[in-house]
Amino acid sequence: MYTMRKLTNSELGRKDQDEFKQASKTPIIIVLDDVRSLHNIGSVFRTADAFLIEKIYLCGITATPPNKEIHKTALGATDTVAWEYSKDVLEVINLLKTDGVKVLAIEQVENALMLQDFEPDTDTKYALIFGNEVKGVAQEAVSMCDGVIEIPQLGTKHSLNISVSAGIVVWDVFRKLQYPKD
Repeated sequence: MYTMRKLTNSELGRKDQDEFKQASKTPIIIVLDDVRSLHNIGSVFRTADAFLIEKIYLCGITATPPNKEIHKTALGATDTVAWEYSKDVLEVINLLKTDGVKVLAIEQVENALMLQDFEPDTDTKYALIFGNEVKGVAQEAVSMCDGVIEIPQLGTKHSLNISVSAGIVVWDVFRKLQYPKD
């Protein structure tokens, strides 16, 4: 049997803030629309930092940094990940589509593509929209999207926490972009 020793922070080889800002980013943009939980917002920032996400758009009632409650879960990721606030998610969707970004809602809708079946194009930049904790992504936004991805769920609950959903989807898309099937 072999032993396992936890690595120290200095052994992890993480980037400092300047290295992060200069690093090539994963072609994913996260859009949070009307997310009310400050802890969810902070957690999404931390996930975005972990996977070198290009940018986060905070829309509607979604709070913005600096905020001590966001900081509790972001742990400094609001200083590394680029972000922008926009009151209107529909304007953000239009802007992204004009820039050639493929916009995908993360939601439960008719004919949604299950996450395990989504195969991203490595030459495409994606925006992933996550909505309000109760109401989800607004129908108007869903209707403007290029597609919808659904996370398969087999239990009794109808949804996952926003930060959990973002972690699952971002990891899956990141993995498929970094290690595409041949």
